[in-house]
Amino acid sequence: MKQLVLLGGGYGNMRVLLRLLPNQLPEDIQITLIDRNPYHCLKTEYYALAAGTISDQHIRVTFPEHPRLSIKYGEVTNIDIENKRVYLNDQEAVSFDDLIIGLGCEDKYHNVPGADEFTYSIQTIDRSRSAYQALNNLGANSVVGIIGGGLSGVELASELSESRPDLRVKLFDRGKHILSMFPERLSNYVENWFHSHGVEVISSANITRVEDKTVYNHDEPVACDVIVWTAGIQPSKIVRDLEVEKDAQGRVVLTKQHNLPNNEHVYVVGDCASLPHAPSAQLAEGQAEQIVQVLLNRWNGEEPPAEFPPIKLKGVLGSLGKKQGFGLLADRPLMGRVPRLLKSGILWMYRYHKG
Repeated sequence: MKQLVLLGGGYGNMRVLLRLLPNQLPEDIQITLIDRNPYHCLKTEYYALAAGTISDQHIRVTFPEHPRLSIKYGEVTNIDIENKRVYLNDQEAVSFDDLIIGLGCEDKYHNVPGADEFTYSIQTIDRSRSAYQALNNLGANSVVGIIGGGLSGVELASELSESRPDLRVKLFDRGKHILSMFPERLSNYVENWFHSHGVEVISSANITRVEDKTVYNHDEPVACDVIVWTAGIQPSKIVRDLEVEKDAQGRVVLTKQHNLPNNEHVYVVGDCASLPHAPSAQLAEGQAEQIVQVLLNRWNGEEPPAEFPPIKLKGVLGSLGKKQGFGLLADRPLMGRVPRLLKSGILWMYRYHKG
């Protein structure tokens, strides 16, 4: 019996399971999924968990069940590619014939002193829970500093401002406009929404250091009762420590079949993979579809496709509280209630149909 081992129960590996189970998995293949949580987490909704507007249970999706799927709960400590073994904290090592690494990302602090120690994060469910406790224990008129005006920072700031209008939310961003990856008129729409809801947007920010309850912007101190970091990501440390070829962002360079250039049995999916788009749940799922095709071909003794068509991304949707939103669909900007309704519908589909 060959062993396919999946590291991480994120969007990419969930799509692998959805495609292989229940009927596409060859009889001689056993799957082992390794994750530190006993459920898949809807990472795109961590901002709402931290803001306290949804419950923990709302963002859990159960893993599928199958006679040849086993799930191990634990923390991956090392990957020995040469000897085909994955090491876990306080558990026996797991051997593999094929491996898909989907360990996700961590915050990137850009060497800002104190950022790791004195800020909260929404990169994992555990850290989002910690942010929730800190934010929801704040009294009226407390100041929340959010560092980073990308999608995560904007969604957290808007959710907090709507659910806790008694708080003073400051959003720091290094660009002239927040959401720099979107068209300027969409950024202006979001900034106007923030202005009408009392969120202070601090553009052209340069965070030089962070201390306990203090952000230094251009070396000028700004007092904050809670500081949340949403200003960049990097691959997980396990992947950063792998001695394999990586790109300038530290993501693993892959062949067109998504495996290591010198090893057709080790694949990387999601945030840790070097791909021509920014990391996203959509991208991980699209990549997973292609990995499944490659695996099925190789398991059947067939050559996989020499290359795949580019992964098509349908767009990006973001929330501005519970009633408004923004997004890009087929490069068309959307603003108002429609993108918020679309995002809610997609989330419902994912929760109840597992993608």
